[in-house]
Amino acid sequence: MSLKKISALFGAAILAVTLSACGGTGADNKADSNNNANGKTAANTAKAEGDNFTVGFDANFPPYGYKDEKTGEYIGFDLDLAAEVAKRNGWKLVKQPIDWDAKDMELNSGTIDCLWNGFTINGREDKYTWSKPYVDNSIVFVTKTADKIADTKGLAGKNVLVQADSSALAALKDENKQDLVSSFASLTEVPDYNQAFMNIEAGAADAVAVDVGVAKYQLSQREAGLFTIMEPPFSSEQYGVGFKLGNEALRDQVQKSLDEMISDGTFMELAKKYELETAVIAK
Repeated sequence: MSLKKISALFGAAILAVTLSACGGTGADNKADSNNNANGKTAANTAKAEGDNFTVGFDANFPPYGYKDEKTGEYIGFDLDLAAEVAKRNGWKLVKQPIDWDAKDMELNSGTIDCLWNGFTINGREDKYTWSKPYVDNSIVFVTKTADKIADTKGLAGKNVLVQADSSALAALKDENKQDLVSSFASLTEVPDYNQAFMNIEAGAADAVAVDVGVAKYQLSQREAGLFTIMEPPFSSEQYGVGFKLGNEALRDQVQKSLDEMISDGTFMELAKKYELETAVIAK
């Protein structure tokens, strides 16, 4: 076979591979489209009317997301906001409770569209694509009133609880809080705040570090006067809706609806329903 023929055949082979690769791109796009239809999220994809909108949340984080024991339904301020956003866009809301420790895996795999559950922006600014902050949250210590622990100095030698992978834990890990944490007898992570408050009631711990909105809800469900929220808060933060990094298209759709809800008063109505009107950022 001549060198000229060999070169021609080699060129044809390269062309075939190139065309195959181009065809593969189309197939990949089709696969991405199918994934979106099945509820999986592409890197930067807007949603169409009729699509599922899957919200990942911690089912033990009242008043933002939790299960109503009477009805068995998942409710909360953040879930109500998500439901209204879905309604305004013609999407089908899917409330997906997740293991909060696995939130990044759930988001990056595309099984959820966003993390919407009292999710702290501070310290995570570059890890997600964020909505505007919508809650200005403080983090506090809660103790049994009978223990008469007036301030953080009174926590020296005490057993303190905090929810695993929570904003309160992140605040306690801040280098400015290390002297405080070092004064504790122990700092123990628990799966959820229900367990934390039960442990304090039982005398198994002395205090819990918790978001003030969650603290107020927990106290409203328990004997009046049994617990005290320590003032002032030891840290503050802001909540936002977290999307997969780069998914600005979906973020912008959600933000547009949230802005409209703030303008027409729906946002504040929902905040009042959960007694969060003093914590929300409604502008």
